[in-house]
Amino acid sequence: MRSLTLGTSLTVSSSSSFKSPLSIKQPPPFSPPPPPPPPPRVSHDSSVPKFGACRATQFIDLFPIVSPEIVVREARLEDCWEVAETHCSSFFPEYSFPLDFVLRVDRLVAMLSGFSIPTGCRRTCLVAVIGGSVDDTFFIGADDFKVGGFNGKFSLNKGYVTGILTVDTVADFLPRKGPLRLRRTGIAYISNVAVRERFRRQGIAKRLIAKAEAQARSWGCRAVALHCDLNNPSSTKLYKDQGFKCIRVPEGANWPKPKTAPDMKFNFMIKLLNNFTTA
Repeated sequence: MRSLTLGTSLTVSSSSSFKSPLSIKQPPPFSPPPPPPPPPRVSHDSSVPKFGACRATQFIDLFPIVSPEIVVREARLEDCWEVAETHCSSFFPEYSFPLDFVLRVDRLVAMLSGFSIPTGCRRTCLVAVIGGSVDDTFFIGADDFKVGGFNGKFSLNKGYVTGILTVDTVADFLPRKGPLRLRRTGIAYISNVAVRERFRRQGIAKRLIAKAEAQARSWGCRAVALHCDLNNPSSTKLYKDQGFKCIRVPEGANWPKPKTAPDMKFNFMIKLLNNFTTA
């Protein structure tokens, strides 16, 4: 191996041959550096693949398309907390922390503990969601598994709950039939209709009621009924516009009412269903 002593200069000519230090004492004439190579031409033809392009859309295409529209469907277990939040923020807006949190937990427990209903009766909770999929395809859970009024399925694209409604055939708030006080059948009862404040006046309540009527028809019901706060004229108008009629309750009649404040008065309203189907 050749070694170079300190102070010795080494240059490489164009012919890659070594020259002695004596031959490079005179500096070579200045010559400008060669111009940089031109940038590569980029084709604007969409058929030419562009290396380094983002491939995220290929992954997104595997999942359902998110729709900004409101979708009304049966509530699932994943919706429980948002259902409790919607209910309490609508019916008890004046409560603040920590009482509002306690109310939400109490409501959540009440919904999940509703395992038992009378034989032959139905109950389900409907939700209006935004940002969910119109055609939910990816589910975890079974169709026949229910907790209270909730479907025991989970979806990868649940959406945000904007409104809720409960419909059942338990008939707790309907007058009993005959001297034996038999449970009234053939009438579905609507309760807990609530829409988050920021989503009101967008037709969400109407869509929930229409879905409840369709559900009642599938159960073979001939009518739907509900109680409406007498001091809430906007809600009364909403139900009347949907075809509900106020039923005058006889004075002194033993007519069941929702369990709310004792001084609250209600209109009992009912709507006959046309073209109902037998389940």
